Amino acid sequence: MRSIRIGSGAGYSGDRIEPAVELAEKGNIQYLVFECLGERTVALAQQARMKNPDSGFDPLLEERMRAVLPICAAKGIKIVTNMGAANPEAAARKTAEIAKAMGLPKLKIAAIVGDDVLDACKGSDLPVLEFDSTMRGLGNKVLSANAYLGAEPMAAALKDGADVVITGRASDPALFLAPMIHAFGWSMTDWNLLGQGIVVGHLLECAGQITGGYFADPGFKDVEGLARLGFPIGEVSEDGTLVVTKVDGSGGEVSARTCKEQLLYEVHDPRRYLQPDVVADFSQVRIEEIGKDRVRVTGGQGTQRPDTLKVSVGYVDSYIGEGQISYAGPNAVARGRLALDIVRERLKLTGVATTETRFDLIGVDSLHGQSLGAHSEPYEVRVRVTGRTDTLREAVRIGNEVETLYTNGPAGGGGATKSARDVVAVASVLLPRAQAAPSVRFVEA
Repeated sequence: MRSIRIGSGAGYSGDRIEPAVELAEKGNIQYLVFECLGERTVALAQQARMKNPDSGFDPLLEERMRAVLPICAAKGIKIVTNMGAANPEAAARKTAEIAKAMGLPKLKIAAIVGDDVLDACKGSDLPVLEFDSTMRGLGNKVLSANAYLGAEPMAAALKDGADVVITGRASDPALFLAPMIHAFGWSMTDWNLLGQGIVVGHLLECAGQITGGYFADPGFKDVEGLARLGFPIGEVSEDGTLVVTKVDGSGGEVSARTCKEQLLYEVHDPRRYLQPDVVADFSQVRIEEIGKDRVRVTGGQGTQRPDTLKVSVGYVDSYIGEGQISYAGPNAVARGRLALDIVRERLKLTGVATTETRFDLIGVDSLHGQSLGAHSEPYEVRVRVTGRTDTLREAVRIGNEVETLYTNGPAGGGGATKSARDVVAVASVLLPRAQAAPSVRFVEA
């Protein structure tokens, strides 16, 4: 039975680069997938693209490509990634420039476009799933609307000879499903195969999580070698059977327990895990350790894909103002609490318009409130005041009031910082599938 090996080179935008190089050099893989796009990342990338039409893709794209392109080109490893973010074509052009500069002019680089559905959504009556509103109700706060594309256009790019496939917003598991569809010729209506393929993608998509990174908890779930954590490899057979492993000698572990945690990660209903390609069913999945750092996974199933695509909508929700200052030495907690009281009163006296505020002593009560922190008396504390506002001007005023504690508050304050920023939030709508039209565009190196 035919099989392929897929390496997971990244689990988020700022992830480590050296594990991906290790996968390319030592993993005996045919495909290297970089999953780098979070829910808010596209909206932030759209903001960047508005300022510069040639930007809007992952900021680490150049560093990653320079690290792996020569190895992948030499070994015939195909790269699939969503580092295109809000601008896949610009990302493809940049990758082509890098390839040419590195003496790799024969690489075929594909951009998957069509996930940007802002025109189809903006001003429509599509209901927002998370709260009572519509796209029309969000008005001019909307920054972006990107549909989660499936694996089909990425698989088509691979079929047409792409060495590097760069997409924008796509389903995370679809990045891994595309190589399977391409390599094995799976039908886009074989729901059980596609469902098992989504199991594979879901397990691999977060990279170091499944090899023990996010899993580790000292004294309860000990994992060795986290400083040089190896990222996972998926050995996938033509029938969808998966063996999860990693490069021999790399840090971390692949075990039934790491795989089970990752299987349940971010899944609301394991019987109906909605994806653009299939509704996956995880309820019959079987996980079996078959050797050191080798876990077999079978039993994924699926049913017909949804008629709609989930769309991630980025919008400006509000503004956040923050100020911090530290107190140390005897009576530090009392001075910190006095500082908070002063700022609390100052915000009222000066009429700062907030919709929500927090007054924390970091190290005492910033995470669990005063009930659990009441019996501690640390030698040093950090005051933090944050507030949500409707305008940037009001947000700036919060940090300013904390800064004035240098001379107008308790003795011994130092290290004051302040900031104000907009809050880019994410909501979801469902768009009829026909209103998103993905396509493949090639850029020659």
